[in-house]
Amino acid sequence: MTLFDLGGKTALVTGSTKGIGRAVATQLVRAGANVIVSSRTAEDCASVAQEISAIGPGRAVGIAANISHDEAIDRLVAEGRAQLGEIDILVCNAAVNPYFGPFLETPDDAFDKTIRVNIRSNMRLARLVVPHMQAQRDGAIVVISSIAAFKGSDNLGMYALTKAADTQLVRNLAVAYGADNIRANGIAPALVKTDFARALWEDPARAARVADSYALKRLGEPDDIAGAAVFLASPAGRWMTGQTLIIDGGWSVLD
Repeated sequence: MTLFDLGGKTALVTGSTKGIGRAVATQLVRAGANVIVSSRTAEDCASVAQEISAIGPGRAVGIAANISHDEAIDRLVAEGRAQLGEIDILVCNAAVNPYFGPFLETPDDAFDKTIRVNIRSNMRLARLVVPHMQAQRDGAIVVISSIAAFKGSDNLGMYALTKAADTQLVRNLAVAYGADNIRANGIAPALVKTDFARALWEDPARAARVADSYALKRLGEPDDIAGAAVFLASPAGRWMTGQTLIIDGGWSVLD
């Protein structure tokens, strides 16, 4: 057995034209998987899929979808199957954080949107791909959570709430479908230098303060998370389920 070989597997990665999602999609292709690249913009999906396919040995296709809409999720999975076959690996990376401010002042529309994208879409995606995984008695689901799931927060409270829910989602999936040899795990990064988190690191002084709070004294890079996703999706992670890996540069082990 080659532990990190994903040849012959098909993966769907949401939010995969930038940042962590793009890094995950790239490394899955490097490991041999065929990958459905998805985000809201068709042009970005097509461009990234072409670039990743050139790396090989797997190939990628781009399918645009706004996963805040159920019909878009259904279409994404259906079109992905039509182009690359049944989905063996699901990586739920897409997320939103439409509100930054006092927790109990979260506007209703921001509350609803954050729940819909960060939790509900992940459940719907899992519902669509699990039957095939059950039939073949093999599958991997990876949900990108956040270190925010493990610490109270005021201004990031709604985002943190949904990311904590994602850690329970993988536990529920692990229990419900473990007998079918379906593994469900999460990854909880600390601050990674992506466009999504740009407001937290683009100021050099602030970035330096945050980096100093990590044992490794640097912020994360997308590939720091992508390697863990490949591990969880591959035979190397075949006896791990229901867990959320904290990848935080050592932040959580310091005082």
